[in-house]
Amino acid sequence: MKKLLLLGLAFLSFSCEQQKTAFVDISKLVDDYEEMKDVKSEFETKTADFTKRRDSVVQAYQLEEQDFRIKAQKMSQKQQQENYQLLAQKGQILGQQFQNEQQQIQLEGQQQIDSLVKKVKDFIKDYGKTNGYTYIYGSNQTGSVLYGVEENDLTAALLVELNKAYKKE
Repeated sequence: MKKLLLLGLAFLSFSCEQQKTAFVDISKLVDDYEEMKDVKSEFETKTADFTKRRDSVVQAYQLEEQDFRIKAQKMSQKQQQENYQLLAQKGQILGQQFQNEQQQIQLEGQQQIDSLVKKVKDFIKDYGKTNGYTYIYGSNQTGSVLYGVEENDLTAALLVELNKAYKKE
């Protein structure tokens, strides 16, 4: 009976221990993280450069098509057909190259973002361990944390620490 009572007291004291918990607004953390801003800016620059290059090549191709239409009037039917096929083939190749390049830029951008999200999660995990947290919850638009007292919001503190760590890199 004494053992049962001691076991019950031990369980009661263990279950009454205060657990240290907090939450983080993940959207705000990611949006305001300087490295994420830099990655997004780099992606936007790459996309803008690609768009300019593509538009320039498309414009040159359209001029070539227009020139072909003018010259085609002086060509035989067979020459027109051969030149038209070459021009169409060139258009297909250019279209495929642009599609591949655009997909590559998007893939690289997504890989960088995924890597940063993992880095932020690992940082939060280490921060939690170092500072004695039992749980750190993530808050987002879908409402995983519907309410939390402001003192338990680690978003600003983590953002400062993440940005300090990024500046050191």
